[in-house]
Amino acid sequence: MAITVPAKRPRSRAGNIARDARKNWSAYVFISPGLVLFGLFTLFALVFAFYLSFHEWNVINKDKPFVGLENYRDILHDEKFQRAVLNTFYFTVGSVPPGIILGLLIALMLNQPIRFRGLWRTLYYLPAITPFVVVSILWKWFYNGDYGLFNYYLLKAHVIDEPLLWLADKNLAMPSVILMSIWGGVAGAMVLYLAGLQAIPEELYEAAKVDGAGAWQRFRYVTVPQLAPTTLFLLVIGIIYSLQVFTQIFVMTGGGPVDRTTTMVYYIYLSAFKFYEMGYATALAFFLFAIALVFTLMQLRLYRRYGAGI
Repeated sequence: MAITVPAKRPRSRAGNIARDARKNWSAYVFISPGLVLFGLFTLFALVFAFYLSFHEWNVINKDKPFVGLENYRDILHDEKFQRAVLNTFYFTVGSVPPGIILGLLIALMLNQPIRFRGLWRTLYYLPAITPFVVVSILWKWFYNGDYGLFNYYLLKAHVIDEPLLWLADKNLAMPSVILMSIWGGVAGAMVLYLAGLQAIPEELYEAAKVDGAGAWQRFRYVTVPQLAPTTLFLLVIGIIYSLQVFTQIFVMTGGGPVDRTTTMVYYIYLSAFKFYEMGYATALAFFLFAIALVFTLMQLRLYRRYGAGI
């Protein structure tokens, strides 16, 4: 009589993870400080912020009642926040495309066999490694209406008849911040474009020359398509960054004049640390997260359609 041996029951996925953890316990000991910090300052902070968004959480008041979706409904009727959204998109449109185009032009120039090319590349990259607070203070001095360099040279060249109040004029404040942001951010685009240009096979340019393509045609039909993943990456990252612009607004304008430079993140800062409405501020933060998530999903979809990134 044959004896049947019962089949060994397969381990569950949780069991396999527990077994691997026991085998590699020393590795988990070494990464545990990082895991604790991540759990405390990221996961717990995120969950607690989500909890706050459903409460009228004022730092001064002792009572912190549950208000449900009221904070999120208030966002739809907050005219100041709507103005901040428009200002943020104004900043995005004014800074991201010009920064990408200027970065490409500088990269094309620095990719040529010019003298002291390494030195020029270093000089153009310096703004990227300079703290943005320092850059903002420096440009605030340039924009000063009494003794700023911009007014001094424009008056000397007879371009203007009287000093301009760059950061106090409601029509000039945001363009002034945009100009400074382009100057400070173009170096990153330049470096990525340089890497992309050096990765283009030389055979493509040689084949285009054989077919009679001129310099403009080689740029249009070889360089631009080959740099498409880099451009897509810079566009999406630039948009996500511009949605979170804060430093230059805080240092240079303080959101003024008359809220013309108040962006979404700066408005969140005011709600939380000036008016102490932590519940409403966290609701605004999750609204901003939703906007950033939309652009991230757009990035993934475009990457899936047009191929790998940089």
